[in-house]
Amino acid sequence: MPILPRNEKTPLGIYIHVPFCNSKCEYCDFYSLPSKDEKLMDEYLKAICKHIKETGPLAPGYRVDTVYFGGGTPTFFGAEGMAAILTAVRQSFDVSPRAEITFEANPDSVTPRLLRRLRSEGFNRVSLGIQCDDDRILHALGRPHTYEQAVEAVNKIRKARYRNLSVDLMYGLPGQSLEQWQATLMNVLSLKPEHISCYGLKVEKGTPLYEYKDACGLPDDDTQADMYLAAVEILKSRGYRQYEISNFAKKGMASQHNLKYWQGGEYLGFGPDASSDFAGKRFAMVRNLRAYIEGIRDHGTVIRDIQEVPPRERAGEYLMMRLRTTAGIQQEEYERQYLLPFGP
Repeated sequence: MPILPRNEKTPLGIYIHVPFCNSKCEYCDFYSLPSKDEKLMDEYLKAICKHIKETGPLAPGYRVDTVYFGGGTPTFFGAEGMAAILTAVRQSFDVSPRAEITFEANPDSVTPRLLRRLRSEGFNRVSLGIQCDDDRILHALGRPHTYEQAVEAVNKIRKARYRNLSVDLMYGLPGQSLEQWQATLMNVLSLKPEHISCYGLKVEKGTPLYEYKDACGLPDDDTQADMYLAAVEILKSRGYRQYEISNFAKKGMASQHNLKYWQGGEYLGFGPDASSDFAGKRFAMVRNLRAYIEGIRDHGTVIRDIQEVPPRERAGEYLMMRLRTTAGIQQEEYERQYLLPFGP
């Protein structure tokens, strides 16, 4: 593939999956390990940097405009490891100087030193997992922090001069009422984040919460619906624009990385269980850290579930994903991109 002029390169997102946590939440079904095994972390770091460096030359026609560190808890992994991974991305890919570079964090893993270090490396967006302002509920969910720690984390983030803060909240939690959820929103709004994600709790098979879901006082479907509508109304009244089902932002502060998923953009995922949609193919990495490390080290297979997605299927996905956004479906864009009639 010839190297295209810089201004003609295709936008590309990079996702880094950091599978380490302080502890596993009761509802979490993401691939993560509650471990502080330094040797394992070092092996992961070597493997993912090697993987990034081997993959970069395969994307000469792309320019990275978003990088997202998710998990797990990337800040639990530490600033030095995160900085090393971002350096590998910059050395291996053409990264825009204006790229949105996000890291997820839990309140208990945020320190002034870590924040300063990451900001000096070019990280410019923080996604903070607050989830709730009720310590009783946080404890029941297995969250490793209090709401007071969340408030302190926001203060540290602001003192470190981050100007793009997103917070994650959950509704439909055990024992949570509509009134409590409304109060949570008002409390969190006082922190003045630029972006808020509001997710309804999903009880997934294989999680601890699934085993006792019928006995923990989960709100019913109607109450969850009322909670969602309350979030839409309250956030709109405070100047947050809803741009996707669960996401709200101040003007110009929508998550550019997440928009790639909803708008059919291309992205490459690194780390165990990370997903990719690249060069017409969709695939994922093995959902096992040891298998990922050994596969990269020994030049083995780390990719699973490779699918070549035909244009007609892509067209259907466009319709489905765009309906998640407030921008909706654009007939001209649909017909130009998929060479299919919009109507019947």
